[in-house]
Amino acid sequence: MKFTKMQGIGNDYVYVNCFEETVKDPAAVARYVSDRHFGIGSDGLILIKPSDIADCEMDMYNLDGSQGAMCGNGIRCVAKYVYDYGIVKKENISVSTKSGIKYLDLTVRDGKVALVRVNMGSPVLTASQIPVVSSTEEMINAPLKVNGETYYITAVSMGNPHAIVYMTDVDHLDIGEIGPYFENHMAFPDRVNTEFVEVLDDHTLKMRVWERGSGETLACGTGACAVAVASILNGHVDGEKPVTVKLLGGDLEIFWDRQENLVYMTGPAATVFDGEIDLSFLE
Repeated sequence: MKFTKMQGIGNDYVYVNCFEETVKDPAAVARYVSDRHFGIGSDGLILIKPSDIADCEMDMYNLDGSQGAMCGNGIRCVAKYVYDYGIVKKENISVSTKSGIKYLDLTVRDGKVALVRVNMGSPVLTASQIPVVSSTEEMINAPLKVNGETYYITAVSMGNPHAIVYMTDVDHLDIGEIGPYFENHMAFPDRVNTEFVEVLDDHTLKMRVWERGSGETLACGTGACAVAVASILNGHVDGEKPVTVKLLGGDLEIFWDRQENLVYMTGPAATVFDGEIDLSFLE
């Protein structure tokens, strides 16, 4: 199988061009290639497929083999791949995902995509649609007992369910200890991505993320969008200006257009290397 390793601010995936390749068991392939010791090493697998309703389709799998609905960093790399490799030679493209069609604007430098602005769609705040089990229609700064301690969370879906928690120091958080308790909490029937957020000023946030099915990752695009929305709703940042979200792998710029109720994410995408791997033993 031919593949390309790509990353968006450290959120790395193995990408396969399914215009040319066929992946028979993507869940098993995702588990194998994601292993950083015995495989290629990644946060998961993304298949780039033909689409009847968009320029291409993104089909993503987490490192544990579970299928994901949407990945903000991953979709920027999909846009870079289809442009740089000549599949879709346009600077405004559409990508079909499990959470709907996303529209992307590409910044091209020296014939290659450098930055991608993604229309991530409208945030979902209704608890039952996220989904999160709640006695209220929305969960904004709502108490939740996790592993014996009460946290105040804001629940947002950007195609994936997110729980946002604010704290004064995210650098020294033992995220490997607390993350799984959030991910598998009974309040989240589809599990949840959890963002632990420190407010730096009225337009800058720092976050770490524990992603369902992947553990801590260097970045999460849908998570950064959810964090910006939650921070505006909680009055932590100025909602009239773009918000800079600082992740372990780099920065993303997020703008929630309240009139359109659309969230826009801008960030880089990079190709790491191309390769070929023998998967015959999986058949």
